[in-house]
Amino acid sequence: MRLHLYVFILASGGIAFAAVGNAQQPMPMPAPLPPQPVITLTATASSQLANDRMHAFLRVDVDNPDPVAAGSEVNTRMAKALARAKGVRGVEAATTAYSSYQVSERNQPLRWRVSQTLSLESSDFTALAALVSKIQSEDGLVLGGMTFSVSPSARRTAEDALTQQAIKAWQTRAQAAAQGFGSSAWRTGYVTIQTGDYARPVPMLRAAGVQAAAAAPVATEGGTTDITITVSGEAILEPARAAR
Repeated sequence: MRLHLYVFILASGGIAFAAVGNAQQPMPMPAPLPPQPVITLTATASSQLANDRMHAFLRVDVDNPDPVAAGSEVNTRMAKALARAKGVRGVEAATTAYSSYQVSERNQPLRWRVSQTLSLESSDFTALAALVSKIQSEDGLVLGGMTFSVSPSARRTAEDALTQQAIKAWQTRAQAAAQGFGSSAWRTGYVTIQTGDYARPVPMLRAAGVQAAAAAPVATEGGTTDITITVSGEAILEPARAAR
């Protein structure tokens, strides 16, 4: 009788020990969910705008052994040209790039060279071209360069419209890509919007050629500028929902 009781206790202890051992085993981890696919797409929208702003840069250079005399002559010419420019409606005028330095050449006496630039800008090409010719012929300045650009207001209007076009094009590409990958839906991730422009080159006269024909009218052909908006970003694909 005692023997049977002893065996029963051992058996019960073994059973209890086995039960405790099973309770301490870690639970199996669930399988990780597959990551959501992310695709990167780019879309652009472009437009060609006519340049509506003209920029002209005229320069006065004076060489003189006396730096004071050289500076005085430059100041006199520039003041006359500036007053003439301010008298033309619609023309913005400003003086820039004043320089004074000593010139030393072999077998030549030392002299001072004083220079200053007059910057002119207008949306009236005809008026500005006539002013440039007048300043060259009567005030002694030389046309050093001429450029054309799109005005800030016209650029802003074009960029706003192109931004909406580029966004819609990007969304269309994202929707098509999601369908191609078998996804029923998608959401927008990280997105950037960038602006770029390219001004088509316009033939320019060299300064020497302009000086030689100072009295001739200045040719004005503004050309165009290409405005481009680029949208780049992530489209995060949502997993397809199982049918109920």
